[in-house]
Amino acid sequence: MGDSSDDMQFRRQISLRDGTPALIRPMRPDDRGRIVAAFAQLDPSSIYTRYFTHVKALPEKTLDRLKDIDFEHLAGLAVTIGSGDDETVIGSSTYVVFETPDGARAAEVAFMIEEDYQGNGLATRLLETMVEIARRHRIVRFEADVLADNAPMLAVFNRCGLPMRKRRDGGVTHIEMDLAAPAAPDCQ
Repeated sequence: MGDSSDDMQFRRQISLRDGTPALIRPMRPDDRGRIVAAFAQLDPSSIYTRYFTHVKALPEKTLDRLKDIDFEHLAGLAVTIGSGDDETVIGSSTYVVFETPDGARAAEVAFMIEEDYQGNGLATRLLETMVEIARRHRIVRFEADVLADNAPMLAVFNRCGLPMRKRRDGGVTHIEMDLAAPAAPDCQ
């Protein structure tokens, strides 16, 4: 398996399309307040797009899981701007590992980008990074459920270049991405 301690030290400096510097890094227990503040800034439509229901606040058990991030079973990345007391979370991604019937390791992946920063390629950069980390931990497949009318997120997955199966069930598209196959340059 991969080295989770190395993943906890991961840092990737990026620039938003307007040149604003940002950082992709692991979520940490001390991010609790930053994540609550980021959630409070989201439009109800973005919350519904992510959770498929109207949620007024993040559940405590979700926030408590910040201490459980190990990248072996649970991964969490944050995109931040600023530093120190001024550090602000503007996006995040998670994956939760599960065993498949054939014993392979797969993970459910999810993303959230604050509306003011959507369209900056953050979900693409987070997906690329999650694929990189997941492969180190022998995860062979990502799965995601996306509202069928969430064209921007579906486009991120479609551009990724990973072999993919899609199945639509009502208003939800279920996606399975093969991480064992070579990826296109946008999703290495």
